[in-house]
Amino acid sequence: MFGERLKRARSAAGLSMKELSLQAGVSANMIKKYEHDESMPSSGVLIKMSRALGVRNEYFFRPTKYELKGIEYRKRSSTPTKMLNRIKADVLDQAERWMELSNLWPNFPVPEFTKLSFSISHIDEYAQIEVIANELRGVWELGSQPIASIIDVLECHGIIVIVTDVDTTEKFDGCQASVGNTPIIVISSKWSGDRQRFTLAHELGHLILHGMLNASLDEEKACNRFAGAFIFPETSVRQALGVSRRNLEVQELYLLKMDFGLSMMATIYRAADLAIINDTKRKELFMFFSMRKWRSQEPGEPYPAETTSLFKQLVFRGLGENIISESKAAELLGMSLVSFHNMRKLVGPDVNFNQ
Repeated sequence: MFGERLKRARSAAGLSMKELSLQAGVSANMIKKYEHDESMPSSGVLIKMSRALGVRNEYFFRPTKYELKGIEYRKRSSTPTKMLNRIKADVLDQAERWMELSNLWPNFPVPEFTKLSFSISHIDEYAQIEVIANELRGVWELGSQPIASIIDVLECHGIIVIVTDVDTTEKFDGCQASVGNTPIIVISSKWSGDRQRFTLAHELGHLILHGMLNASLDEEKACNRFAGAFIFPETSVRQALGVSRRNLEVQELYLLKMDFGLSMMATIYRAADLAIINDTKRKELFMFFSMRKWRSQEPGEPYPAETTSLFKQLVFRGLGENIISESKAAELLGMSLVSFHNMRKLVGPDVNFNQ
C-alpha cells in the first residue's frame, strides 16, 4: 500500500525517481525499493519526500484503497502519457478523500446520483435531445434562466466534480470516471469558465444519454447538443435571438456568453441547430472567427472560471458536528495542522476566501 501511494504521489508531482531521490537525500534505487514495498523510509526521509511531493505524511498510510473505474478522457491525440498519469493520480487522490469523508458520516448529506426517466426513452434524432435537456432542467428545478454554477448543480445531485490543478495547457479536454457508484467529472482549473461549463455539461450528457441513442447517432455530437441545450435552453435562445436571423452580431454573442456562460462559438452552433440561422451563415461566422483567430481564444473578457467548495464545506460541517477531528479535517484538506488552525479562525496568511 505504501509503495503504491508513493508511486501515485510521484506521478502527480511529475517527478522521476531520480528527481525525488535528490530531494529526499537517498538513491534512486532506494526510491524504487520504496515503491515496490521492499523497504520503508526512515521518518526523516518520509518528511523530505512528503515535502517534495506536496502531501502530508498521513497520505501514505490511508487504510482504504479506492479504484477509478471506467476512465474516459476527452483528450487530444497529442496528450502525453505522463500528463494523463499526473491527472489520474491527482483525481484519484481527490476522489479518495471524498470517499473517505463520506464514509465518516453516519448519513452523508449528499444524495446518490440516479439516472432519471424521460418522456423519450430512445433517441432517433439529435433534435430530441432538446426535450431531454429541458426535462432534466425541470426535474432539477433550474427553469430556463442562466445557471450560476454548474458545479454546484452537479454536486447537489451526487456527481463529484474534481478541478485539477495539473497544468494541462491545451492538451486535455476533460475526463469522466467513477468510484463505486459515484460518477466523477474532471475539469482543469486552467480553463476559462465557459470551457469548464461546456465540458461539465458534455460529460453530464454522457451520463444522461447512455443507452438511449440510436446506433446511427454519434455520441460525442449528441453530448455536444445536450451541453448546449442544458446551458442555454431553447426557449431562452429564441427569446434572445428571435425566430429567424440573417446574421448574428459579435457583440451580441459576447453579451449572451457573459449571461449564460456558453462560448460565442457554441452559441452559433445553438442558433444553427435550432434553425435560427441557416448552415451557410453558420459557416460564414465560423470562417469570420477563424480569420481573426477567435476560435482558440474568443475576444473580450473570459467568462469567470467555476470553483468547488462543497468538499471543504462538508469537512467543516463534519468538524462542527463532531463527526471528524481537527487532525482528520486537516488531513482531508491536505493541510498542516497549523495552517488548518489559521483557516478555521479566518486569520493569517493561510486563509483564502476564494478556495
